[in-house]
Amino acid sequence: MALQYGIVVDTKRCIGCWTCSVTCKLENNIPEDVWWNRVLTIGGKGTDTPAGEWPNLKMSYVVMQCQHCSEPECVKVCPVGAPHKDPETGIVMQDPDKCIGCRYCIAACPYTGVRSFNWDEPKPAMEFPGGNSKAPDHQKHTVEKCTMCAHRVLDGELPACVEGCPARARFFGDLNDSESDVSKLIATREHMQLLPEKETGPNIYYLV
Repeated sequence: MALQYGIVVDTKRCIGCWTCSVTCKLENNIPEDVWWNRVLTIGGKGTDTPAGEWPNLKMSYVVMQCQHCSEPECVKVCPVGAPHKDPETGIVMQDPDKCIGCRYCIAACPYTGVRSFNWDEPKPAMEFPGGNSKAPDHQKHTVEKCTMCAHRVLDGELPACVEGCPARARFFGDLNDSESDVSKLIATREHMQLLPEKETGPNIYYLV
């Protein structure tokens, strides 16, 4: 059976620290003002604000990234095959050399904000390029998104967001392997997927 890598996020452990977002940004040398991982507050109207009135307050977090779907809409609509599902890992990749900037993938994807478009020549978040030299290049007039750190995975390492999480709220593995940690977690814990009614088969699971 082919691999299907996925990520399981324990929302009860997530502390909303944005470490996953920052490690992702550094590892992939993501341009300024662009985030492949975001942390959304489930609570009040603003970031890190709870819902309710004292002392009955409630707040939690949902991390948002490409869902690496089993049936990705982005792949179906792209006229040049820039987004594609890697047959060996199940990771949805984005080829900047093929991308023509039509942004059909952004329009088709039901998960708002998981893709970005480089209108101008990408500028590093720091004064100089950093990150892993094996990470994808960033090009003007192209769409980009989370790659689940495929360059690290191919070297036998964990995605940067998983390795860097201080709360140990993220887990990575093969969802097609019933003995993997991720498969055992979703088999034994209550969980959810984002927008399952869209029938895209997201491979990011959230333990609740």
